[in-house]
Parts: sequence; structure tokens; C-alpha cells
Amino acid sequence: MQGTAEILQSLLPLVVLFAIFYFLIIMPQQRQQKRHKEMIANLKKGDKIVMQGGFIVEVIKVEENHFTVKLNDETTAKLAKDFVAYKMQDEVK
Repeated sequence: MQGTAEILQSLLPLVVLFAIFYFLIIMPQQRQQKRHKEMIANLKKGDKIVMQGGFIVEVIKVEENHFTVKLNDETTAKLAKDFVAYKMQDEVK
């Protein structure tokens, strides 16, 4: 009986540490990934997005694995969905 109690006492700090780690790091990161995925899925023509490189571009066409984006009046490019950092919020008029 004493052996079981000693094992539980030695494992309890590890379980508590894992629970803290899960609630402070893993769970918020999973929520953020889910929100980012939803944001990418909801992008449409005309949305302004920021690429991971810092460029601000406008979505012209949404395709399965990438977006066709407009860098300026003359330049368009294809952007892989994995490289979208975030969507620009509508500016206050």
C-alpha cells in the first residue's frame, strides 16, 4: 500500500505541471490555429490581407490551395494559403 501512495505522490507534480502546460500553452495555441484556419476559409475577393513577409495585398481570386492577389495596380501574384498572416480590418471611414 505504501508503494502505491509513494508513486502517486511522485507523479502528482508531473500531472499538475502537464495540466498547467496544457491550459496555458497548448489550448490557446489550438484556438489560435482554429481561428486562423476559419479566417483563411472565409477570405473572399476584395479582402485585404497581410502576408507573412509583411506585404499588404488584395485578394482577386480564391482557389483551392492559393489566392491570386494584387500587389499594386499592375502586379498580380499567386499566394499559397499557408503564407497569409492575417486579414486587415476594415478601416474607419
